[in-house]
Amino acid sequence: MSSEVYEEMNFAKPDLSRKERTGFAEVIFAQGKEDDFFCKIFKKLYEQNGSVMATRASEHQAELIKAMYPNVAYDNVSRIIRLADKPEPLVGSIAVCTAGTADIKVAEECAVAAEFFGTKVERVYDVGVSGIHRILSKTDVLGKVNCVVAIAGMEGALASVIGGLCSVPVIAVPTSVGYGASFEGLSALLTMINSCANGISVVNIDNGYGAAYIATQINRLAVKGSVK
Repeated sequence: MSSEVYEEMNFAKPDLSRKERTGFAEVIFAQGKEDDFFCKIFKKLYEQNGSVMATRASEHQAELIKAMYPNVAYDNVSRIIRLADKPEPLVGSIAVCTAGTADIKVAEECAVAAEFFGTKVERVYDVGVSGIHRILSKTDVLGKVNCVVAIAGMEGALASVIGGLCSVPVIAVPTSVGYGASFEGLSALLTMINSCANGISVVNIDNGYGAAYIATQINRLAVKGSVK
C-alpha cells in the first residue's frame, strides 16, 4: 500500500485515510498506551483531520494533551478526550437509555462519542425494568429517534423491553454492573444475545464506543434517506 495511506511511526501506523474509506477518522483507544506514544499519535491524527477523539483516557492522559492543546475537552465520566477545529453539526437523533445510574459511565461514552461523530443524542437514564413505568413513560422519545441504544447490567432485560416498544433498531450494550452471579457483565450479555425481541443487535461488554459507531451509521442512513 502507498505510504500516503498511513503514517509510519515505527511504534504505530496511524490510519490517515480511514475517514475517506469509512466516513469515520481513526479514534484512539487511550487505555494502556505509553505517554509519549499516545501524545505523538494524538498530534498526528489532529494534524491530519483537524479533529481527534480518544476513548478510555485517564485524567493524566488528558493533562498531557491539555499541555499541547489547551482547548481540548475532557470529562471523567465518559473518559473521552475531544478536540475539533470545527465540530460536526448534530443531525438526526438517537436515544441512549440506561437501566440504572451505575450504567451512566458506559452511556456517556456512547453519547459523547456519537455527538463527536455528529449525531444528536437524547439521554434517557435510569429507566430499568424494576420500575417498568419509567421506560413506558418515555415511549414518545423512542418513537421519534432513528436508533435506540439500551445499556444495562445485572440481568440486562432493558434491551428486550425496548425492543418490544419501538420500530427502530436497538443496540444492546451489556455492562459489568451487578453482583457476583452477573459475572462482570456476562449475564447481561447472554440475556441480550438470547432476547426474544426482534431488531436487537449486541456489542461487547461496556462497549459504549462501539454502540455509538453503529448508532451513528444507522442515524446517517436514516438522515440520508429522509433527504429528497
